[in-house]
Amino acid sequence: MIRELGQERVVSKAPWRPSGITLFQVLLVCCVVLAVAIVVYGSDYYLLDQVHRPFSPKHRLLKPGGLVGLRLGMAGFALLALVYVYALRKHWGWLSRRGETRDWLNCHVAAGLLGPALICFHSSFKFHGLAGIAFWIMIALVISGLIGRYLYAQIPRNLEAAQLLLRRLEETKAELYEQLNTSGRLPEPNTVRAFHLPAPETIARMSIFGATLRIILLDLLRPLYGWRLRRRFEKEIGSSGVLLQVLAITRQQARLSKKILFLSRAQSLFHLWHVVHRPFSYTFIVLVLAHLTVALILGFY
Repeated sequence: MIRELGQERVVSKAPWRPSGITLFQVLLVCCVVLAVAIVVYGSDYYLLDQVHRPFSPKHRLLKPGGLVGLRLGMAGFALLALVYVYALRKHWGWLSRRGETRDWLNCHVAAGLLGPALICFHSSFKFHGLAGIAFWIMIALVISGLIGRYLYAQIPRNLEAAQLLLRRLEETKAELYEQLNTSGRLPEPNTVRAFHLPAPETIARMSIFGATLRIILLDLLRPLYGWRLRRRFEKEIGSSGVLLQVLAITRQQARLSKKILFLSRAQSLFHLWHVVHRPFSYTFIVLVLAHLTVALILGFY
């Protein structure tokens, strides 16, 4: 049984079927375990300076062209190549019908974090020359990708559905609030006032930079506002299960209301992010291919 918005409904559980995305998530977990194992095994080697590393018994394994170092580079490159499959999926009809967009995006982000981590171990934390330039562009891509993932989360996938959900949340909160307010003197939690949501007119006058800061600030302060609201009501009526449900719905209202209020600004920010992110992405591909070509021609493996 699943309780949703004060109602109960029975959900039949579909049989599990293996999929490419599920397999990919398993591979990502394996990569995390591998990265932790490399840290445990090679920490003493990676902490050595460049002069003393060749004298370490682990140098033959962990250097960029070593038995382990080279394979770490291959694994990192494979993960980074899979990062670009997410972009390819948007233009390839067959691939676009495989899996959910949200799952692909989560795998895209995970691969974008683990791939650079493995590349760091492959390089044994030596960043110079062409590979060094590619590495720092890769780091810029990772940071940019995290920003893009945050902006993507600020945009409701369906505005009408979000507004409908907001109305249903308000109705459910009102029903639960009636159970709490037996004395008739308890003030109803006002989402806009409690979580300091700005008026639409105020948002319209904000610059892109100002709107960005306000979105981040509201997300950072939402737990504090929720805690203050809970303390205030607990002083009035004490803690109860119904109160916790009302407060949970109020927090969800605040999060959803913020997304709807800042929708146009978030869309503009996301478009701007794409303009900045793409040149880094294309430059990184060129540098990686150049690095691989030089390594293969000169035999640095």
